[in-house]
Order: sequence, then structure tokens, then C-alpha cells
Amino acid sequence: MISLKQLQTLDAVVRGGSFQAGAKALHRSHPSVINLMRSLEESIGFALFDRSGYRTGLTEAGEAFHKHALRVLREQAELEELARYLKDENEARLRIVIGDITPLDETLGVLRGFAQRYPQVQLDLDFENLSGPRERLLDGEADLIVHHVNPSDPRFECQKIAKVKIIPVVAPGFLEFEPDAHTRYAALRPYTQCIIRDTARHIEKEKHFILDEAHCITVGDQHTKKSIIVQGMAWGHMPDFMIAKELEERTLLSIEGPWIKGSVVDIVVARIAENCWGKMAQKLWDSFLPIPSSSIKN
Repeated sequence: MISLKQLQTLDAVVRGGSFQAGAKALHRSHPSVINLMRSLEESIGFALFDRSGYRTGLTEAGEAFHKHALRVLREQAELEELARYLKDENEARLRIVIGDITPLDETLGVLRGFAQRYPQVQLDLDFENLSGPRERLLDGEADLIVHHVNPSDPRFECQKIAKVKIIPVVAPGFLEFEPDAHTRYAALRPYTQCIIRDTARHIEKEKHFILDEAHCITVGDQHTKKSIIVQGMAWGHMPDFMIAKELEERTLLSIEGPWIKGSVVDIVVARIAENCWGKMAQKLWDSFLPIPSSSIKN
């Protein structure tokens, strides 16, 4: 049976270059270190050290064994660190749900920074559309969500992190007329509309800008929706940060006006208002700061 004490002693001898140096580093007697290494060699059945020279060196087999021993020692140190972390009543896992119109790069930047500071915490990320993030939070399947939430809903505690504008857009030539200030939604009813599938399973689903009786293409994510609109297969509403380049290059055109409206949505980090939060959940909450609009990437 190989013990951690033997592996620790082996590493100390290798680092020190001699049994005597290893004994000094470990605050043990010289004979005890020699006996421990002999017992290790007897246990594994081959020589670890070449004792023919002035300095104590590893055999070829010893070098391979020591290399793997270092991996075990590193894992032991990580395990001890994790035990100390959990003993302090820190959470081992946090569940985060990100909504479909949340600026993803900036949100992941916050999560990356948190993960670097607290590598012991496993971050479970899920992505949901429309009512989906809110449902996951209410069902106890998320510790927090990054999405838009009704600020007047007393069930949630929210802090704003960004504003996103939702813009109605089409590809050039998709419409057979030129929209103007008098254009109403009725003029769009003959044209296919692309909409996002709400991932909520049982709560009342949200309906945003959906025209009754219009032909629709339903998709599961905003990137697919954007591609369909760019290809001239449908019109639809898109978050501004996802289409800034296309609007600038005029591969997409805004049809927003007095009657065909967009909207400005607050993106928030939200949690259940009356819950008791663990230390890491609070630290993650505190990691979110408002995202400057100029930093939101396409």
C-alpha cells in the first residue's frame, strides 16, 4: 500500500537532492527518511533511486513514478483546500439561467471573473427564452437569472445591469412597400414573422409583438432568428446589440415607427426576494455591476 506520507517524502528527497536534505525539509530524522523510501521501494518492487553516485538521483523508473506522484500530491492539496472551503459553509455549486436577449459576452465575462476568484464553485449555466428564466427561478431550479423581469413583481429582487433595445427589422426587399410613419402592424400581417419559442413549461407564457393570424416561423434561439431575417425569410424584433453591424451595413433595416414599435428592456440579475442566500451566491450577486452600453458587443 502506497501512502501519502511516502509520496511526500519522495518529493522532498527529489527536491532537496539527497535523503539528508529531504529529512531536513520535513523535520524528520535522516534514518527515518531512508527507511521510509526503502519501504516504498519494497512495496512497488523496483528501485526509485540510483545510489551509485555522490548525489541521490532517480532511476528512469523513479522519474516516471515521481511524475505521477506529483499529480497525486497536487490532487491531495486541492482536496484539502476544497474541504476547508466546504467546512466554511460555502456552496459547491451555483445554478445560473441566462435569458435570450441578455448580452452574452459581457455576462460570461462576469462569470469568468467569478470562476477565477472562486474555482471551488461549479457554475451550472442554462439558457432559456422569454418566460423560461423566470419559471426556472420560481421553481427553485436556479439560484439567479440574468434576463428581464417585471420590476413590480414582489417575488423577485433585481438589480439592473444593462438596457437592451428591441428593434423590428427586415431584410432589404422583403417588404413590397416602403414603410413610413403611417405604416401600421396590419400592413405586416401578409408577411411571415419570425418569433422565439417560449421555453416555459407551465406558467403563463409571454407574447411580445406577435401578430394574430399572421404566418410565423418559430425558432429556439435569437441567432437562428437573426439568420432567418437576414435571409429575407421573415421579419421580426431583434435585440440591438445583435444587429448593430447589420443595421450599419444595411443588410437589415429598422421598420420602427409611431405604430410599429420597438421597446427598451432592462436586463437584470434576479433572485427570489425572500430566500436566504449562501456566501458564494451573495458574492456572485455582488459581482454584477451595470454594463456600460458602449461595451456591449455585437
